[in-house]
Amino acid sequence: MTGISEPLSAPLNIGFDYTRSLGTVHSRFATSLRDGGIVGVRGSDGRVHVPPIEYDPDTAAPLDDFVEVGSQGAVISWTWMPDPLPGQPLERPFAWALVRLDGADTPLLHAVDVPGPEAISTGMRVQVRWAAERGNGIRDIACFEPAGTPTTAPEPAGGDPVTMLTSPVQLNYTHSASPEESRYLEGLAEGRLLGQRCPACSKVYIPPRGACPTDGVPTVEEVELPDTGTVTTFCIVNVPFLGQRIKPPYVGAYVLLDGADIPFLHLVLGCEADEVRMGMRVKASWKPRDEWGPTLENIDHFEPTGEPDAAFETYAHHL
Repeated sequence: MTGISEPLSAPLNIGFDYTRSLGTVHSRFATSLRDGGIVGVRGSDGRVHVPPIEYDPDTAAPLDDFVEVGSQGAVISWTWMPDPLPGQPLERPFAWALVRLDGADTPLLHAVDVPGPEAISTGMRVQVRWAAERGNGIRDIACFEPAGTPTTAPEPAGGDPVTMLTSPVQLNYTHSASPEESRYLEGLAEGRLLGQRCPACSKVYIPPRGACPTDGVPTVEEVELPDTGTVTTFCIVNVPFLGQRIKPPYVGAYVLLDGADIPFLHLVLGCEADEVRMGMRVKASWKPRDEWGPTLENIDHFEPTGEPDAAFETYAHHL
């Protein structure tokens, strides 16, 4: 492709808070941690599982024979973490380890705080270091440390059982666009919608694929498409969620640009949500020019053109 010396890349950060109800077994475990203790559950074969599991791995029967276990144990296996990631238990290098607590038969995965890999070994005795604030499930254990380290016994927090937990979920990575994607993104920065045509079947793909999924041949011919198209399918969003920038109800729709053979997802605004329909003709509403970048977000939304609806047969094979 011309105009691109190397593929574009950018950091992508995806994150949300995941809230879950714990159920009877996991609530018992989380409540015990909050109060400075650790419980497991005994299975049909007599083994004590820590963390507790809800169903027996051999019989699939529900389990409710809870057993208190110790806050010390032995390292079963470990690996060194030289460069901790954001959100991990410790900000300095540490060991991830499987620790079998006294009285348990299965190991627990957690961090062990030691100065270096030479300071940990299989069979090493370790103990829990409790978090200053508790009520956060497994995070009530800040980490493990060598057994015998001076520590203060945690005070029971008390209160109602822990039945809900909110866990932050975060994924940070760098996405490197293909040369075809890069050309498409650079085109968006110029206010152009660029796709590619398959030389075998003549289908036009936007965003470009690099190769036709139907014929498997490279798509090398660049095609500039207009910013008008047809709604093929759509969904009315009625449920609010964290980070939502538009008040429900609103419409997310697949828009088939004129001349394209594959639709893409975008917002349809400029009319009431219940007025959006299959076949509706729409046009891109671009953000101000000084806000453009190499992103589809340059198009704020699509809105109705006022033209008659497209005939079903013109988009029937693109649903």
